[in-house]
Amino acid sequence: MKKYADLIFEARHLKKIPRTGYTFLGSGRESVAEHSFLVTFISYLFAKLNSDADEKKILLMALLHDFPESRIGDINYFQKIYVENKEKKAIDDMSEGLFFKDEITGLLKEFNEGRTIESKLARDADQIAFIVDLKALKDKGAKGIDKWVESVEERLCTETGIEIAKEILSTDSDDWWAKIMLTHTEK
Repeated sequence: MKKYADLIFEARHLKKIPRTGYTFLGSGRESVAEHSFLVTFISYLFAKLNSDADEKKILLMALLHDFPESRIGDINYFQKIYVENKEKKAIDDMSEGLFFKDEITGLLKEFNEGRTIESKLARDADQIAFIVDLKALKDKGAKGIDKWVESVEERLCTETGIEIAKEILSTDSDDWWAKIMLTHTEK
């Protein structure tokens, strides 16, 4: 059980690791764990919208996709130009001794290769999570958001991802609660 206790503490560590892209953006912040939660939820939605895809596989990829960052940190797209990413070593080391090591390494390999419908949906969920944050920041007055959104949109590769991105970008981020407040105020 010691290996599993260590793994849980390692997962908890993701709550403390900041996503680094926000330093370039100049506003906003989130931890890797916060990001992973939203990616997993979006992946759940994507799995429901794509009945031909394996829901469990999509959810597990989303849950695990940034787990190696507990060891290597969040390396953003700019840093990847200069920093050697040893994600495979991190994955191998963190899953060493687990009876389900092959499942973890296989899921992360499939996610990173991005060839299957499940990996494409999970990868799009990863991008949509960032688009949601960018849209919320823009709605609050943050500057320079559009060039970021454009860059993230270019990474989308599924019809589901492209369609939901368009809807998110045309929806005010406060609509979900503002309509409820208006309805309850009128009564």
